[in-house]
Amino acid sequence: MIDAKLLPLQHRLLQRPARGLARRVTADQVSLVGFALGALAVPALAFGFYRLALVLLVLNRVADGLDGAVARLIGPTDRGAFLDIALDFVFYALFPLGFALADPGGNALPAAVLIASFVGTGSSFLAFASIAARRGLTAADYPSKGIYYLGGLTEGFETIAIFAAMALFPAWFAVLAYGYALACCLTTALRWRMGWQAFAA
Repeated sequence: MIDAKLLPLQHRLLQRPARGLARRVTADQVSLVGFALGALAVPALAFGFYRLALVLLVLNRVADGLDGAVARLIGPTDRGAFLDIALDFVFYALFPLGFALADPGGNALPAAVLIASFVGTGSSFLAFASIAARRGLTAADYPSKGIYYLGGLTEGFETIAIFAAMALFPAWFAVLAYGYALACCLTTALRWRMGWQAFAA
C-alpha cells in the first residue's frame, strides 16, 4: 500500500553500498544470497529462534533492495527481474511454514490459510503483469521495476511488517496470520476487479 512512497528513500539509502557491491558481484548473486539467508529463517523459526529469524528476515529484505540497486548501476536484465519476483514469492510462502513447523498443532492451519491467501495475491499480481506486458503497459508508480508492478492493500512493506510482528510476538502468530490472510483476500478481490476492468476491451 505504501511501497511506491518508500521507493525513493530506499534508493537513496542503498545507493552507496550498491556502488561498492557492483564492483565485485552481480545483481543476480545478491538475489541468490539474499534468498538463501531468508530460507535459513525456516529452520530458525522451526527451532524457536525467533530473534535470529527476524535478523535473517531483515537481511533478506536488504538484499532484495540491493539487487535492484546494483542492477540499476550495471544494467538490469530480464533474468534479474525474473529472479527477483520468483524468489520473493517463494520466500513469502516459506516464512509462515517455519511457524507451522515450530508448532504444528497451533500454527499449521493459520499458516496454511495465510499461504493460500498469498497464492491469490501472487497469482493476481503475475496474471495482471503478464497481460500488461503483452499490451505494453507500464506502472507509473514503479518505474524501476522489471515487470508491471500492481499495488494493493498488502504489498511488500506490509508483508514484511507482519512477518516481523510474528517473529517478535510468536504467541500471536495465529491471530496475525488470519488477520493478514483476510487483508490478502481483499487485495486479491480488488486486483481481480482491476484486471476485469483494465482488460475488458
